[in-house]
Amino acid sequence: MTALTPAQGLLVPPGHGRTVQTAAQQVTFKVTGDHSRSASSFEVVVPPGFDVGAHVHTRSEELFYVLEGELDVLAFEPRVRTPDNWRRWQSSSGDTVVRATPGTVIVVPPGCPHAFANPTGAPAKMFFQASPPPDHERYFEELLEILSAGGPPDHAAIAELRSRYDIEQLTPLRHGGHLDDGSTRRS
Repeated sequence: MTALTPAQGLLVPPGHGRTVQTAAQQVTFKVTGDHSRSASSFEVVVPPGFDVGAHVHTRSEELFYVLEGELDVLAFEPRVRTPDNWRRWQSSSGDTVVRATPGTVIVVPPGCPHAFANPTGAPAKMFFQASPPPDHERYFEELLEILSAGGPPDHAAIAELRSRYDIEQLTPLRHGGHLDDGSTRRS
């Protein structure tokens, strides 16, 4: 794909776009910073058991649109930020984690804690948009490189990556039964 000119738009047919994939997740880049000044857009397949962990960005705004499957989602400041299970969080106004089904839209402004996880036995698919570009493009590329190394992820490498891309991780990322610190998930 090449940079756009004022007289030319971008058309990405179904099944097209650059895909990066590991056992943890599959991300297809649909619109990148080369094509948009406002946002990067991705199609994300979230496997059963994947939990991105609660996190917050100081600069990024995000939009999630569930296409297939179900995801548990959080998009609020909890009364208390407990360090392990964001699914038990509750806001001061009574908001709790929601089970998002196809057609659900989640908008996350800068500074708002958020998370998603696939608690089902089937993959889920979502459209994800992050603004401004291209930070999330680079983050996905580097995170998936770390996660594809095999075995438990390198906790120090993930922490350094997050700090470079405006991500304050509040609870652990979990995939395939492993926490991002290399330990095994406990029920």
